[in-house]
Amino acid sequence: MTGSRRGRTVREFPNELTIVTSREFHAPMELVFDALTMPAHIRHWWATGGDTMTVCDVDLRVGGDFHHVFVTPEGVQFSFRGTFLEVERPFCVVNTWLFEGWPGAWAEEHHELSEAAGVTTLKTTMTFQDLDGRAHLKVSPESSSLSANDNGHDASLDALEELLHSLVNSPPAS
Repeated sequence: MTGSRRGRTVREFPNELTIVTSREFHAPMELVFDALTMPAHIRHWWATGGDTMTVCDVDLRVGGDFHHVFVTPEGVQFSFRGTFLEVERPFCVVNTWLFEGWPGAWAEEHHELSEAAGVTTLKTTMTFQDLDGRAHLKVSPESSSLSANDNGHDASLDALEELLHSLVNSPPAS
């Protein structure tokens, strides 16, 4: 991807338990929503760096669950689960979030989308249940200016941007 197309990730830390991440994408809001919620798209951006997604289950409805599993090239497996609390297409998805490798690191995620002039802003607010859970996520005000973080979130956002660019610029089906 060229540097001019890549969006900038902005992070805010309104309190010790909350991380707010914002990113702009040059794609329609409906397409960004689909990329965030449809397994066919999630498989292309969620696991990065040579990781392989082996499970991508999404029951996109209030009370429905999701389960994502990916495996690193070294064979290490990572599993994420959650339940959808709110789904308002194409504006908002709220879900619980648990990485099974961090027992007790439960959080609630709010994904809000807005669009202006063909650019969609994704604002994700992640609020952890407690400081012990929050401590696992290696992103902080001190590291927020870095181009990537230890947990791979920025790499996933970059991959999401790549996917959206390819979808926006692909020739129409005949």
